[in-house]
Amino acid sequence: MSTLIESEEHTALRAAVAALGKRYGRDYVARTLAEGRHPTELWSEAGKLGYLGVNLPEEHGGGGGGITELSIVLEELGAAGSPLLMLVVSPAICGTVISRFGTQEQKRTWLPGLADGTRLMAFGITEPDAGSNSHRITTTARKDGADWLLTGRKVFVSGVDMADAVLIVGRTEDARTGRLKPCLFIVPRDAEGFQRHPIDMELNAAEKQFELVLDDVRLPADALVGDEDAGLLQLFAGLNPERIMTAAFAIGMGRYALARAVEYARERTVWKAPIGAHQAIAHPLAQAHIDLELARLMMQKAAHLYDAGDDTGAGEAANMAKYAAAEACVKAVDQSVHTLGGNGLTREFGLASLITASRVSRIAPVSREMILNYVSHQSLGLPKSY
Repeated sequence: MSTLIESEEHTALRAAVAALGKRYGRDYVARTLAEGRHPTELWSEAGKLGYLGVNLPEEHGGGGGGITELSIVLEELGAAGSPLLMLVVSPAICGTVISRFGTQEQKRTWLPGLADGTRLMAFGITEPDAGSNSHRITTTARKDGADWLLTGRKVFVSGVDMADAVLIVGRTEDARTGRLKPCLFIVPRDAEGFQRHPIDMELNAAEKQFELVLDDVRLPADALVGDEDAGLLQLFAGLNPERIMTAAFAIGMGRYALARAVEYARERTVWKAPIGAHQAIAHPLAQAHIDLELARLMMQKAAHLYDAGDDTGAGEAANMAKYAAAEACVKAVDQSVHTLGGNGLTREFGLASLITASRVSRIAPVSREMILNYVSHQSLGLPKSY
C-alpha cells in the first residue's frame, strides 16, 4: 500500500474519529480542566468504539491495525480540539511493547483492557539526572530469590493518577559482563514502596505530570516484560511509536489552531474586506498549512515503516516526523494567535493555552536538538559530539 494515498478504510476512520472529536471538542476539554477531572467520557467512548486499541492484536481485543491507524485517531481528535495524550502512552508505547515482547499471560492480563479503555498504563523512563541520556538511567532491579527489587526515581511521568500500572524502564546487571542493561517492568500503582508526587506545571492539561519514587519495590518474576537480554530492542520498540504519536498529537493541535484562525480571518472585517484577503494574513496561514501537510507525510512514512517491521528505517523517519510536526505545530499556533490579535489571548477563543502546549512537542519525548544529533550522526554519518 502506498504511504502517500490513504486507503478507503483509513479515510473512513478519519471521518468517524473526527465526528467523535467534534461531539466533545474544545469546550468539553476546557470544562474537564475547569472541574479538575480527566476526560473519562471521551476516553471511555473512544474505547468502546474500538479506537483506543486499533493498533493492538485482534486476539486480545484490539483492532489488528498498527501505529498508522492509531496516529489517525490521535490526529483527528486533536484537530477537533479534544486530543487524548494518554493515547501516546497506554496503547502506543505500553500496548506495543507488551504485544511484541510480553508473555502470553501479560498479553491476556493487559491488552484487552488497554484496547477497550477500561485499563490504562503509564510509562516511566526519564530521570532527574539522566534526561536524554538513557544510558545513565540509575533505576535498578536486582534479584531477590524469584522476585525483583526495583529502586530509583522517575520524573515527568504522565497520567500516573489514572493508570493501573506503570511500565518502568530500569536496568539489571548482566551476569556475564557486569554491565547494566535496560529492562522493562510492570509496576502496579498500589505496589508497596511505590510513591508518586505531582509536579506543579504551568502547562494546563488534563494529564498531570508526576515524580515517582521506587524504594525496594518487590515485584514477582513475571513483572519483567520480555527477554532480560533483549535490552534496547524492546525499549526502542516503544520509543519509535511514541515519536510517531507525538507527531500526530502536534499535527492535530496545529490543524485545530489553524482552522480557528482561518475561520476568524474569513469573518473578521476591517476596512471593508475580511482580513484573510490580505496576503500578510493569508500567506503565513498558507505556509503553516503546507508545513503541517509535509509533516503528516513523514509521519505516515514512519508509521508505515514501523508497521512493516522495519525498526531501523522507522527510527530515522519517526525522529524526522516528530521534529517536523513539532516545528509545524509551534508555527501554526503562533500564527493563529497572531491572526486573532488580542482575541488570540482570550479564554473565549481558546488558543492562548496552546502556546504552552505546542512547546511540549518540541521538548518531549526527545528534544529537537537530540533529533538533529541523531540525523547528523546516523543519517549523514557525521562524527558524534557526545
